[in-house]
Amino acid sequence: MPRPAVRPALALAACAALLLTAGCSSGDNGRPGDGSTPSGRTAPGASASGSSGAVPPAEGSVRVVRTVTENLKSPWGLAPLPEGGLLVSSRDEGTITRVDTDTGKKTVAGSVPGVAAAGEGGLLGLALSPDYASDHLVYAYFTTASDNRVARMVYDEKKPAGERLGAPDTVFKGIPKGTNHNGGRIAFGPDGMLYVGTGETYRTELAQDKQSTGGKILRLTPEGEPAPGNPFGDSPVYSYGHRNVQGLAWDSGKRLWASEFGQDTWDELNDIVAGDDYGWPDAEGKSGDSEYHDPIAQWHTSEASPSGIAYAKGSIWMAGLRGERLWRVPLDGTKAAHDPQAFLKGEYGRLRTVVAAGGDRLWLVTSETDSRGTPGKGDDRILELKVS
Repeated sequence: MPRPAVRPALALAACAALLLTAGCSSGDNGRPGDGSTPSGRTAPGASASGSSGAVPPAEGSVRVVRTVTENLKSPWGLAPLPEGGLLVSSRDEGTITRVDTDTGKKTVAGSVPGVAAAGEGGLLGLALSPDYASDHLVYAYFTTASDNRVARMVYDEKKPAGERLGAPDTVFKGIPKGTNHNGGRIAFGPDGMLYVGTGETYRTELAQDKQSTGGKILRLTPEGEPAPGNPFGDSPVYSYGHRNVQGLAWDSGKRLWASEFGQDTWDELNDIVAGDDYGWPDAEGKSGDSEYHDPIAQWHTSEASPSGIAYAKGSIWMAGLRGERLWRVPLDGTKAAHDPQAFLKGEYGRLRTVVAAGGDRLWLVTSETDSRGTPGKGDDRILELKVS
């Protein structure tokens, strides 16, 4: 159910107060290849950068169809299963739970060993193997005592609750960890490669250091090796100059998009080009400097603090944490076709993850129990949305 009617007013008052203070961060830290070359304007497998079909209208719509489940603890990653149901990770508990989308029943699949949850770190993004139908592998991004890493595990629904996850096989490790800015989103692209969004862990110099995996988007094979065609030779780095990437999605033209937390001024939605520099820490938002790749849309940090993104109905949909709203960005190729449009403002609190559910449907995960929200009855929850 929606949050109490008083919440939007409180959220607006809080935002107004924050805007009057200096130096707000973008939210999570509580402080203000087919047919293309690696250096080209499109990701491997992408079409040309022009429009891919009809441009969506300026005005869209969002309707909450139902609450799928409630009372989740610090949910973060979400992976729809082809056989039905959703896998959701708990950042703080280090568990993966299966949610029955018909009944809302929650069944703990198991725990991921080695998770060291603290601050913004813990068990974060989830992704299914491109060959899940045959290998049943679930990939997870998580924080350990020494680093952030990606591991894969066999998921066996026939086993008893709590025992459905096999032993983790680490495919990539050594991503810098910190109290904040751990990145965490992972997703397989149309090219079958694994893309990983990382953060610079408050060490801003890492974002521009191409020898570091912090403050980057990485592109890996399913086995965790640097993917063929990456822009910097035998390196996992795909793009750099990022502050904290927590959203990855591809549009109908197979172009990669990413959301990014700003610091004091601008949060970003970027179209991602192999080898490009996205400016951090020298640029935040649209700099106009040809050395850096400018975002296609930007928001004040009080309005967004973007985490997950999804593509549906010709638009990118972006979940806002501190902004407590869902943004719609209609696309025309690699441009915003119209001004971004906000929905659900303050109605469900902090919004962490949004995932395409097919056609005009989205799954949306709230994030009130992540230590920065104000949990109410039923938090946290997964919602089903109908969008246009």
